[in-house]
Amino acid sequence: MRFTKMQGAGNDYVYVDCFIQPVPNDAPALSRAISDRHFGVGADGLILICPSDRADARMRMFNADGSEAEMCGNGIRCVAKYVYEHGIARKPELTIETGRGLLTLHLHIREGRVERVSVDMGEPILEADRIPTALTGNPPVDVPLKVADHQLEATCISMGNPHCVVFVDEPTDERVLVIGPQIERHEAFPRRTNVEFVQVLSRNEVRLRVWERGSGETLACGTGACAVVVAGVLSGRTDRRVLAHLPGGDLELHWREDDHHVMMTGPAVEVFTGEWPDSNT
Repeated sequence: MRFTKMQGAGNDYVYVDCFIQPVPNDAPALSRAISDRHFGVGADGLILICPSDRADARMRMFNADGSEAEMCGNGIRCVAKYVYEHGIARKPELTIETGRGLLTLHLHIREGRVERVSVDMGEPILEADRIPTALTGNPPVDVPLKVADHQLEATCISMGNPHCVVFVDEPTDERVLVIGPQIERHEAFPRRTNVEFVQVLSRNEVRLRVWERGSGETLACGTGACAVVVAGVLSGRTDRRVLAHLPGGDLELHWREDDHHVMMTGPAVEVFTGEWPDSNT
């Protein structure tokens, strides 16, 4: 099986072009094997680029633990780069089908190569039962959340996948690596949740680390960064345009007032291609 390793702000996935080869028989098992950073290629998960009768392509995304997720903001930018540069659709504006619905992407092209991609991530989902979370509020904003011996304040948003945003003075290892996995599987989140620990630097700038549902800490999370700008506005901490610093790089975010869509702009990079033996799937 041919694959391509790509990354957006350090959020790396293995991509399989299902336009030219079959969809893997057991994608969850393949994701677990190929994502392993010691015995596999090494990635935050697996993304399948498939034909669509509604869009230029369809994206299916599997976390490193094999669970299928609805959406990945950094991943979809890389899908757009692949679709353009590999000739699936040579257009500066693409539509990609996801578990979140149809998303529109604008490609920043230089000398025939896609360097950055802007994604219309759509409107955030703010109803608690659709996020989903058992915490109160539509959405819950700075709601008390007890995790073991820690008393936190959580703001919950869905960008097609669930996010729990916690504003802190500093996103420390203890918070991200110890409290993060406990929040992910907290009883308040029936489908588990992604967790963002956010330090507000100014009304237009934040620093964050993300514990991703099914993958652990990642260098970046596009939907998580989008959830952060929404949470920042709703809690009065930030403006609608925010530069987010993540361990893997920066993302530009804008929660528009006219249609309430969140726009995200960031890099997309192809790392290498290879062959994965069928015996390892």
